[in-house]
Amino acid sequence: MQSQQVPQTAPEDTTDLGHSDGILKRGVRSFVLRAGRVGPGQQRALDEFGPRYLVDYAPDRRFDFAALFGNANPVIFEIGFGMGTSTAQIAQTLADTNTLGCEVHLPGVGALLKLVGEQGIGNVRIARHDAIEVLRDMVPDASLGAIHVFFPDPWHKKKHNKRRLIQPPFVALAASKLAPGGRLHCATDWQEYAEQMLEVLSAEPALQNTADGYAPKPDYRPLTKFENRGLKLGHGVWDLVFSKR
Repeated sequence: MQSQQVPQTAPEDTTDLGHSDGILKRGVRSFVLRAGRVGPGQQRALDEFGPRYLVDYAPDRRFDFAALFGNANPVIFEIGFGMGTSTAQIAQTLADTNTLGCEVHLPGVGALLKLVGEQGIGNVRIARHDAIEVLRDMVPDASLGAIHVFFPDPWHKKKHNKRRLIQPPFVALAASKLAPGGRLHCATDWQEYAEQMLEVLSAEPALQNTADGYAPKPDYRPLTKFENRGLKLGHGVWDLVFSKR
């Protein structure tokens, strides 16, 4: 398959755009782009594996997933994969699916590239760009098998709650990109955010809850080291799995 062009520059501007629809039109961002050191192994992975796995943000072009992945398997769209360990594990566990992961932080992109490149995980592609813009502009409607949002920033101060990702405009957008029966799977270790997630997701008419409230952790979602430490200390983790009607 022809390799994708590697982005030469990264999205460094987090300036509010002033749109009235807030987070959906990027008037308010759900992330802060932090400076991070790219290690030598991550840089080698960017150079060596980037041409195969990285995809450019192109707002005037919709994805052809069959061409991008070389097969017609269902596509998982992951928002904010951090250092990518769970993403790589899920891609290996769900080998009959494809994963398109979005992450703005370059060290995390390099880390996931190192994992998928060295382990030969062929069913992953990576966009280093704002996931909302990729989802809105490039993903065809009703094309995704799942959307994963694991441990998004809870923005726990009340004055920052507007920055939370899981809000009605985003959920409506996400639902429009899911194929019938597709899943929107969120997870958080912040109880108040979990309660808001449950309220917002339940109010979206295009989605239905697969559980009575919060869902058991699906087997395909691995425990992170951070999550495992929290559970040992008695901290809660809440999974929410909704499906497209």
